[in-house]
Amino acid sequence: MSALICGSLAFDTIMVFPERFKDHILPEQVHILNVSFLVPEMRRQFGGVAGNIAYNLKLLGGDPYPMATVGDDFGPYQRRLESLGISTRYVRHLEGEFTPQAFITTDLDDNQITAFHPGAMQESYLNKVDETRGMTLGIVAPDGRKAMLQHSRDFERLGIPHIFDPGQAMTLFDGNDLRTFISQANWLVANDYEFQLIQDRTGLTKEQVAEQLEALIITHGSEGSSLITEAGEETIKTVDADGILDPTGCGDAYRSGLIYGLQNNLDLVTACRIGSVMGAFKIAVQGPQNHAPSMDEIEERFEKAFGYSFTD
Repeated sequence: MSALICGSLAFDTIMVFPERFKDHILPEQVHILNVSFLVPEMRRQFGGVAGNIAYNLKLLGGDPYPMATVGDDFGPYQRRLESLGISTRYVRHLEGEFTPQAFITTDLDDNQITAFHPGAMQESYLNKVDETRGMTLGIVAPDGRKAMLQHSRDFERLGIPHIFDPGQAMTLFDGNDLRTFISQANWLVANDYEFQLIQDRTGLTKEQVAEQLEALIITHGSEGSSLITEAGEETIKTVDADGILDPTGCGDAYRSGLIYGLQNNLDLVTACRIGSVMGAFKIAVQGPQNHAPSMDEIEERFEKAFGYSFTD
């Protein structure tokens, strides 16, 4: 069973400023701001929501197909995906463009200054869901505005059930757009802040959103997540991690568990619990794609946390 993961493939360049931004920015002079930070520590990570979800789904034994647009600098990322057995069949190379990338500078107080270059992602609408084959499930994750609207519409038209995951693309859509996404999707996943924005822009209550979907899932970081269906609301607890090092990509890890569960006809509670397990593995390491638990380790962590096996 193949899953089409519509979203971004990106490079994340993360730099650490070993001081505090506030000591170098004069509030009364922000109208003529001109600062430079020496960053002796830097690392480059493979990222983007499509890449992160596909990576985690592959750890679970799934068959992910990321769909994204990339630039001339994509070579190292392509070789990595291929080495992991993740297909790049639906990854489109646009000549003369850069692959999307974020440049993130973090200070000692964990404040961040981020610059994001969308690059080839601005033309991700060139990818068409109806040009794929054999997809049993899809997700519309953060991407270009036109692409997200198009992919959701095409999933519905083709009868392929899909998840809507607005994420950091929330700012691209007004209330009418969001109501359309909700009416077309089968499931919606958002963190609590994103869902508050959805409510504010659509004027819909949580119950009104949930009744249009098979399930609404709201994540709450360290407080777990909420699964809302016609049957009611259930809290999904977090899973103990070996450490808390870097939350970047935890939401994408969670979504991979949901996708795995849906594709394997597991109940929604179990699917969300698998997502919690994947998030626990992810948060214990730096970067969104550097954890590598075996399936046995995933199953063991799940059974320890929830008292049953999801593979029985």
